[in-house]
Amino acid sequence: MKQLLALSLSIAVLGAVWAFLALGPLSGYVLVWAGFISWGCYFHCGADGKALTKTIIGTSYGALIGWIALLLVVNTSMPALGAAWPAILVGVTVFFLVIVASIDLLSVVPANVYGYAAIVAYSLHQPSADPGMGPLKNLTSGSFANPLILLIVSLVVGAFFGMFSGKLAGALTKK
Repeated sequence: MKQLLALSLSIAVLGAVWAFLALGPLSGYVLVWAGFISWGCYFHCGADGKALTKTIIGTSYGALIGWIALLLVVNTSMPALGAAWPAILVGVTVFFLVIVASIDLLSVVPANVYGYAAIVAYSLHQPSADPGMGPLKNLTSGSFANPLILLIVSLVVGAFFGMFSGKLAGALTKK
């Protein structure tokens, strides 16, 4: 089988498995879209063992830095600065996504950014019927209600699905 067809087929099959798991038995423990982000990141990073490590470390690091930004936004205020205050906090924390690029495991800046963007997007755009129960109110929870826990687990599992799809594609292209 040709490589592109094998990869397309492996991602289609494992993508369906991932969606089933994330939307079914693992619902509340992983996010389907976050897994696909790290799945794509795995291929962006080179689709090998080093790519798996860089994807997991980079996206998790980005999620951690985004989580710190959210903690700062929620727990500090500068009323005189208005909307400029959260923007300043974002600017400061995003600096740390890039400055670490000289460290090999954090050298794929897009991986760092994917993790940061995922946690911020989830936390700011997740609707909550009870304002006291949304992601921003659970930043320090020890459960899957904490966006950091939920996102990192989703990103790690998604990276492994990326690796599995690459290995399956490799097996399908063997003659």
